Amino acid sequence: MYGYNAVAVPKNVVIYARVSTEHEAQLSALENQLDWYKPLLEQHPEWTFVRSYVDEGITGTSAKKRPQFMQMLSDAKNGDFNLILTREVSRFARNTVDTLQYTRDLKRLGVEVFFINDNIRTFDGDGELRIILLTLGMLSLTV
Repeated sequence: MYGYNAVAVPKNVVIYARVSTEHEAQLSALENQLDWYKPLLEQHPEWTFVRSYVDEGITGTSAKKRPQFMQMLSDAKNGDFNLILTREVSRFARNTVDTLQYTRDLKRLGVEVFFINDNIRTFDGDGELRIILLTLGMLSLTV
């Protein structure tokens, strides 16, 4: 697992997870996905875990159809947290435009997103460029 090597400052942290189908294997994978975050949270005593937002059996192509994702954005506007952990960019959004729109909106609110497997932090200077390159690569795989 990649580390989060930013300066150790207190953060209110949430997890966003999504599984795209209702198949039993995918839903049990969701439990594993949530357990997967525990070691990272334990490595950072300065973090306060707030909650998880989980969209089950919902496609990632439209954020507006993901109620937990939309709730997370609303809670971000309320200042409930300042760091979102998610496994990878493809769990967060499926296209470059949506990914950039939401990460920029969150950044303006003072909320960072850490895409763990992709080792991308949106507050890093090259975070947006790396998101663009990664999502363009995902696009070429789906065409």
